[in-house]
Amino acid sequence: MTVRLRAHHLLCMLTYVGKGYSPRFVENYETIAQRLSAGEEIEIVEGPDDICRPLLVDAEPHCLGESVVARDLEAARTISMTLRISVATGSLIRLDADLLSRLQNGFSGNTLRSACRHCEWSALCDVVAASDFALAKIQPAGG
Repeated sequence: MTVRLRAHHLLCMLTYVGKGYSPRFVENYETIAQRLSAGEEIEIVEGPDDICRPLLVDAEPHCLGESVVARDLEAARTISMTLRISVATGSLIRLDADLLSRLQNGFSGNTLRSACRHCEWSALCDVVAASDFALAKIQPAGG
C-alpha cells in the first residue's frame, strides 16, 4: 500500500507526537505513523491526503484553504531544492533512516521550515526538534 501525503505533511510528520485537531484525527494519524515507520511508500498528492481525511467532515475544513495550498507549494520547493529529491504530485518517496535524518536536519536547521510560518503547531514542533526528534512517533523501520 501507499500513504498519500501532501507536501507540507512531509514536515509535519517529523514532529508528530500524538497530538492533533481531534481524537478522530489523532487515531487516524497514529495508523499513518505506524505505516510510515514500517517503511510504506509515500505518494505526494495535491490537496487533502490520508492525514486530512478526518477533517473533511468539518463544515469548512482548513485543509482546503489557500494558506494550506501555499504551504504545500513552499514545502515541495524547499524540500526538493535542499534535499535534491523530487517532491511533486505523483512523486513516490520511501522514508528510510537516511531520508528521515536529512529531513530532520533541514527542519532543525530551519532550511525547511519556511512552509511552517504562521502554523499553529510551531511551538510544539520547536520542542520536538529541540529533543532531537526523540519524542516523534514516526521513526524508520528498525529505528
